[in-house]
Amino acid sequence: MGFARTCSVALVGVEGVVVEVQADLEPGVAAFTLVGLPDKSLTESRDRVRAAVVNSGAQWPQKKLTVGLSPASVPKSGSGFDLAVAASVLGAAERIDPRVLADIVMIGELGLDGRVRPVRGILPAVLAAAEAGYEQVVVPECAAAEASLVPGVSVLGVRSLRQLIAVLADEPVPEEEQDPQGRPDPLLAGLRMPGTGAATGMRSIGAAQHDHGHEPGHDLADVVGQESARTAVEVAAAGRHHLFLEGPPGAGKTMLAERLPAVLPRLCRAESLEVTAVHSVAGLLPPGKPMIDTAPYCAPHHSATMQSLVGGGPGIARPGAVSLAHRGVLFLDETPEFSGHALDALRQPLEAGHVVIARSAGVVRFPARFLMVLAANPCPCGRFSQTDETCECSPSAIRRYQARLSGPLLDRVDLRVEVDRVTRSQLAGDGPRGDCTATVADRVRAARERSAARLAGTPWRSNSEVPGRELRSRWRAAPGALEEAERSLERGVLTARGLDRVLRVAWTVADLVGHDRPDARDVALALQLRTGVPRGVPMALGALT
Repeated sequence: MGFARTCSVALVGVEGVVVEVQADLEPGVAAFTLVGLPDKSLTESRDRVRAAVVNSGAQWPQKKLTVGLSPASVPKSGSGFDLAVAASVLGAAERIDPRVLADIVMIGELGLDGRVRPVRGILPAVLAAAEAGYEQVVVPECAAAEASLVPGVSVLGVRSLRQLIAVLADEPVPEEEQDPQGRPDPLLAGLRMPGTGAATGMRSIGAAQHDHGHEPGHDLADVVGQESARTAVEVAAAGRHHLFLEGPPGAGKTMLAERLPAVLPRLCRAESLEVTAVHSVAGLLPPGKPMIDTAPYCAPHHSATMQSLVGGGPGIARPGAVSLAHRGVLFLDETPEFSGHALDALRQPLEAGHVVIARSAGVVRFPARFLMVLAANPCPCGRFSQTDETCECSPSAIRRYQARLSGPLLDRVDLRVEVDRVTRSQLAGDGPRGDCTATVADRVRAARERSAARLAGTPWRSNSEVPGRELRSRWRAAPGALEEAERSLERGVLTARGLDRVLRVAWTVADLVGHDRPDARDVALALQLRTGVPRGVPMALGALT
């Protein structure tokens, strides 16, 4: 009787569970049995592994073979167990020393010819292996850079099963033929999920623009006018505050949202690993860039379903747009056109910073701490305003259109700005131009550093995450600064949650202008940004210094 074991990882969302892959050979009729709660794609690995072993020059054992995946209570799916199954079978057949396999984690899919293909979720799988105490990992060669992001783990990248056998058996490693130049590597197909790409509105744009030159058409200086909206964008970036832009078509709402990620600072290493893990599971990780270090930007179409926004779907739950925008920007253009159920599903992740999806197969948790930007027209035709008399919508139609955004959802939005129509003189360039992306990003970075110094030693990283009780007790505003905000609370203009959010925005304004704590003008500007009602303070941050 021959026995061998090695390890692999089963992913549940972006969290991994180390699975022990055991192979047992006994005398009897040749058969291959796979046990341990596998799904259909994992059950098919029996045929893939057998063909890969034979085509790699090894002999398939003609005995009764049983492969067990332990713990058996954890559901297992996908083709990432192929490499571990093949190694354990060869160990049981004594082609490889079983003692060498015991402490190695193997992740990868096998082709029928023995080539090792990458799978989604390499980074979270290696993170789970490192947390479990494993120090050696075998992954496909093209995914080795992604696996190497985890510190303290020795990564071996192999292109074929033949190479793995040679390395583990201490034999000369054969050279594998490379694909002709100019043709895409077919092995990289496993890194991307079919149906994803530009259609998701997903791209990674951020601090690299003002570090290495601007991307054409994405400079904040290109936005004409809109001083109030530009101030709101800067405040939103400095404190991670949610933003609602309302105005007529063509006023620049989408332009402002597209330029917001470039103002955000670069992600730290811990944030980069979180974002990269989500994109790896979703199949959106660019093969040439294993680590995402700039703020992601996700702009789903208004026909998106609730599952595509918050995650889910049939079978194993997949991350949705709120998780793909983790540590970045989620832009919902034409927000009233979204489904009411989809918009209301955003309430919980806006407060908690994560999404919990419960299915019959188990519960999955995805991170979802994003900066949300909503954009909407004032009415169905888009021309309704106090100064424009060309709107043809009836009052009831305007009320129905604006009521599509529920009060509880808008109560979670910190900044609400009306974007005005651009005038002819502004388009002609007669007025002063606003600051460019690099200048605004420098101010945002300085404000983030002030807030980080204040929040050092706490579990919070930005002003938007600080609980209201801490702002009222630990970090107090200047004496008398909250009088107007408290009167708004008594009159019902603000809710208790709204007062806390005004305090957070006031601290962000104070960080931007260099105040030690918010004064009455900082709070007044926060109230003006929150309610849209003028409070007698200028919208330009420079006037508050």
